[in-house]
Amino acid sequence: MSWINYLGYLAAILTTSAFIPQAIKSAKTRSTKDISEHMYYLIMVGSLCWALYGFLSSQYSILIANLIIFILTTLTVYLIHKHRK
Repeated sequence: MSWINYLGYLAAILTTSAFIPQAIKSAKTRSTKDISEHMYYLIMVGSLCWALYGFLSSQYSILIANLIIFILTTLTVYLIHKHRK
């Protein structure tokens, strides 16, 4: 594996892990009042497109990272809807 692939995996780990604290905080506090729901919808759709791109181009760091981002943002949107009612 080349250094470019390692760079891709590092970027995937860093950008994916950025969504973890918000998902955990929302789940623990049950508060989503300060979260932009529209931003999360855009991230969900964008990460799904990136995952598809990663799959079709056999770039697995892109595929895996964006599937995880999609799952975390979907969880956050679910929590937004659950706790704002």
